[in-house]
Amino acid sequence: MIIGIDEIVSVDSSQLGPSLRAKYTHLQEIFREIGRVVIAYSGGVDSSLTAKIALDTLRAENTLAVIAISASLGLEEERQALAVLNELGIPYLKVETHEVEDPRYAANPANRCYFCKEHVYDALGDVARAQGFDVVVDGFNVDDTGDHRPGRKAGRERGVRSPLHEADLNKSEIRSLARYLGLSNWAKPAMACLSSRVEYGTAITPEILRQIDTAEQSLRALGFADLRVRHHDKLARIEIDEDLLPEALAQRESIVQAVKTAGYIFVTLDLQGLRHGSMNEGLVNGGQ
Repeated sequence: MIIGIDEIVSVDSSQLGPSLRAKYTHLQEIFREIGRVVIAYSGGVDSSLTAKIALDTLRAENTLAVIAISASLGLEEERQALAVLNELGIPYLKVETHEVEDPRYAANPANRCYFCKEHVYDALGDVARAQGFDVVVDGFNVDDTGDHRPGRKAGRERGVRSPLHEADLNKSEIRSLARYLGLSNWAKPAMACLSSRVEYGTAITPEILRQIDTAEQSLRALGFADLRVRHHDKLARIEIDEDLLPEALAQRESIVQAVKTAGYIFVTLDLQGLRHGSMNEGLVNGGQ
């Protein structure tokens, strides 16, 4: 189904720079060519922008955001994601996925994300077919190509398209466009599933994921918005922004108490600071 250009929600893009304005126009053209879409929605800036532009371009009857609910999604992350969907006014569904029950996923190999995305994209594909949508799209973008993302392979195998990548948008441009279009979460820190906090080879269980989620929420309550609690059995290795290390040391007792209340015995602060994807640092040849 091709959507006519006269049906696009009119947005004045004159305030954008020439390059970003051209990419924005190209992105709209991509959605018109795709037709009716199911958006793989996570609550992050990338998938939120994808949902926003799909809605503006194709209208509500031709868009459906689907969020996968599982043990690997933090409770507060779910709440915030649903709040953004309600702000956008886009039709959406929640689907339960059970990747944690898959032995291949639970064993936590370096390509764990591939098995997760198998479950997620299969579920979204079922929704698309059942409700007459043409294509599933995700928020993969240019900057993601340099990261360890085995889940991307599962998407390609299932025909999932990535409009942000097709329009050559990087993360900085995505945030700029999201801010321009009024998305409330345009500055939201990058977030990955809770399983990304667990050292490869350590079996993933719902109990471990709840423990990580509890510890991170307690630390956010202390004022650390962007952080990771890396799970090493009885030890929690905390990563926060390097500039906030002095503040963390000043709140040492509160941090230790919060993390131990979550069930950890040992608590350490990583002096290298926050590194998104730091559990991939020891992988050889991309974890293959």
